[in-house]
Amino acid sequence: MPSVLDQRPAPPVAAHRSSAIRRRTRLLALPEARWAVAALVLFLTGLPVHLLGGPAWLWGTLFAATCATGGWEPGWEGLKALRDKTLDVDLLMVVAALGAAAIGQVLDGALLIVIFATSGALEAVATARTADSVRGLLDLAPATATRLLPDGTEETVETERLAVGNTILVRPGERVGADGRVIDGASDVDQATITGEPLPVAKQVGDGVFAGTVNGTGALRVQVERDPSDSVIARIVRMVEEASETKAPTQLFIEKIEQRYSIGMVAATLAVFAIPLAFGDALSAALLRAMTFMIVASPCAVVLSTMPPLLSAIANAGRHGVLAKSAVVMERLGRIDTVALDKTGTLTEGTPRVTDLRPLPGSGLDQDSLLMLAASAEHPSEHPLARAVVAAARERGLPLTGVEDFTSAPGRGVTATVDGRTVTVGAPARLLDAAGHQPGRAVVAELEEAGRTAVAVLRDQEPVGVLGIADRLRPDAAATVAALTRLTGRTPILLTGDNERAARHLAAEVGITDVRAGLLPQDKVAAVQEWEAQGRRVLVVGDGVNDAPALAAAHSGIAMGKAGSDLALETADAVVVRDELAAIPSIVQLSRTARRFVIRNLALAGAFIAVLVAWDLIGALPLPLGVAGHEGSTVIVGLNGLRLLRESAWPRPTKPTA
Repeated sequence: MPSVLDQRPAPPVAAHRSSAIRRRTRLLALPEARWAVAALVLFLTGLPVHLLGGPAWLWGTLFAATCATGGWEPGWEGLKALRDKTLDVDLLMVVAALGAAAIGQVLDGALLIVIFATSGALEAVATARTADSVRGLLDLAPATATRLLPDGTEETVETERLAVGNTILVRPGERVGADGRVIDGASDVDQATITGEPLPVAKQVGDGVFAGTVNGTGALRVQVERDPSDSVIARIVRMVEEASETKAPTQLFIEKIEQRYSIGMVAATLAVFAIPLAFGDALSAALLRAMTFMIVASPCAVVLSTMPPLLSAIANAGRHGVLAKSAVVMERLGRIDTVALDKTGTLTEGTPRVTDLRPLPGSGLDQDSLLMLAASAEHPSEHPLARAVVAAARERGLPLTGVEDFTSAPGRGVTATVDGRTVTVGAPARLLDAAGHQPGRAVVAELEEAGRTAVAVLRDQEPVGVLGIADRLRPDAAATVAALTRLTGRTPILLTGDNERAARHLAAEVGITDVRAGLLPQDKVAAVQEWEAQGRRVLVVGDGVNDAPALAAAHSGIAMGKAGSDLALETADAVVVRDELAAIPSIVQLSRTARRFVIRNLALAGAFIAVLVAWDLIGALPLPLGVAGHEGSTVIVGLNGLRLLRESAWPRPTKPTA
């Protein structure tokens, strides 16, 4: 019998590898990426020739080709922006690079072009990958469905042709073709992609189901209640796309002043060239002074004031298992003041485990014998709860007995013959009520009050015990919540699709008081938008498809990498690759440290530029000295930023509480 969990999209290693190859091929198809790669290759080819004293015509040609391949596109975009009366820093950098080449500083010009071409390519790549992932989400919904006709016959149709009122048949192991309501049958449905719940949900007549969720072992007849274009899955796609498009444009700190600086620098350069020329200065002398001014006033040191600290912080975070996708992301993470956490797969491990073993009075069983009895009966089953019971028995080294006459009833449980006796394991509401066993019901109520999923065990129709199963809390969850509270001044908020009782119990364990439970993806987005409208900068941490719209809508989003869906990983601004929750406050703190380094570097770079510009305007700054001062300031601020590469710069994660 196929496992419900096995129906989730989990391609083998070979498929992952071929998928990665196809993704790299698609990315190289981006013009920005191709031009940036060409410019980088040409620059790296010309650099050793220049440094080793090779022929000038060779390295000059290579650097000129670097400027042409890497600079034509940002230059063209800059000219189009100029037509709209906007002067951007890309055009300024192209002009500065050409000016540097015109007075013999070809290496400086080529380096500037490579930096900006690479930056533009990375932005284009990130945008393309997110778009691909959003479109891939639609693959969760099946392409076809089995529609039942009024005469009782079946026909296979494309899901987009389904209409409200149609009846579809969902066989065991199939994905539900449309949002609707069960009108016949019973089964367990894995709807983790929509709600994030760790366990399949029992569905029977009258219950709603979502397109893209995975049916268990029973057959269902579902009446379609929503047009396929308006299903929850389709709405998730729209929410992610809309949130990505309407999210306020993000800029690095220095980019916020680039317009004024760019206009001022161009105007000043023209003035430095034109005024002396008007008073009779020689053309060559006026041009040399103007080009010297452009070199010393160009924002190379300012750009490097920003990038090395942020890139060093990105590299340091990467060594510790956190992937920040850009310098903008690294800067923004330090500005958050509110944190919203998902439950399943984020605060918890996302895998159900046996937490309680309760033999009932008069059963004659201890904990091990109760677990061994239940695990033996559940062993042939592929249900996630059955897997948890069997795994618990194996962890304790308990032997499992062979079974006969195994049967499984969706929504009820399993029955098997173990050592000649009939053993039933399943839903307590059905089994204990039928047996009229009051002590068993009291144990079930106690476990459910504590946020556990209760499983009853009967032997020859007599209740003998109850198992408690829950998604285990991450060991560093409470310490992480405390650390985020100290950093932001606010206790994190729990956003989950799980039920209210389980959510509040877990929240109490980690110190969270604000709990929003039973949420669909659109509800999470609405909560984030509400806080953002109040002026908060919200960090959302999640792992599933259902978290992706909120990750996109938030000021910043972090995805847990181990069990994270492709959409969540692509939509999030950063990914915790090693699945260590304690790394989240660490990267927030590192981002704040990087921001302080940026501000210090900007002050230092500004001081250098001011001195060199004043010297060039008041006196006669020699070009070699101007270049040396410009490059020296660039090197100093660059080296200062590289200090964040040190191991000691990574904030130590808070140790788990006992």
